[in-house]
Amino acid sequence: MTEPTGAPVRVMVVDDHPMWRDAVERDLAAAGLDVVAVAATGREALVRFTAARPQVVVLDLQIPEPDGVAVTAAIAEQDPGARVLILSASGEQADVLAAVKAGATGYLVKSASREELLDAVRRVAAGDPVFTPGLAGLVLGEFQREPDEPRLTERETEVLRMVAKGLSYRQIADRLVLSHRTVQNHVQNTLRKLQMHNRVELTRYAIEQGLDE
Repeated sequence: MTEPTGAPVRVMVVDDHPMWRDAVERDLAAAGLDVVAVAATGREALVRFTAARPQVVVLDLQIPEPDGVAVTAAIAEQDPGARVLILSASGEQADVLAAVKAGATGYLVKSASREELLDAVRRVAAGDPVFTPGLAGLVLGEFQREPDEPRLTERETEVLRMVAKGLSYRQIADRLVLSHRTVQNHVQNTLRKLQMHNRVELTRYAIEQGLDE
C-alpha cells in the first residue's frame, strides 16, 4: 500500500533495542512508508537526521546520549518542519511534558497497536498532534495552566527581529546561513504560537515588542 498523496512519508526510527527498532521499521515499510534511516543513539540520530532529512522521526526517549528529549529539541531547532513522534515505554507525566515542550508533535506508549502507530505517523506528518488516549488531556491541562504569553525559541526570536527590520526571507536565510524553507517554517511556527495570520500582523507585534531596534 502506498501513500494516497503521492510520495510516501519519509520516516527515521530511533531506538536502542534492535528487535523493537527492526519491528517498527518493518511495520512502517510494509505499510508503504519510506524508512530513510534508523539509529540506536542520540548522536547517531542527529547525524543521520541531517543526512536523510525525514519528515517524521519515531523516537524512543530512553536512548544513549543525548536522550530523546534533547534529540527532539535539536531536531526542532535544525528543521522546524520536521515532526517528532515519541514512542516510549513511559507514560509518566514528566516524560510526556518534557517531550512536548522540547517540540514533539505526538507521544505514543509502546503498548500502542501497529495500526495506532501507522495512523499516528501519518497524522503527525500532516502536522496533527497525536497522543495515546489519556495523555492528550494531561498535556492540554498543563499548557492551560501555563502563562498565556507564548514562548518563542531563541531562533524564532532572532528571525522575528529580522522580520521587524524589514528583511526578506531570503535575506534572513543568508544572514543566518539557513535555507529559505527553514526560515519560512520558523515564521509559520511563530505565527501559530502568536495566533496571527500574516507577516503584517507579525511585523506589527515585533515592533510593539521593540524587536526592530
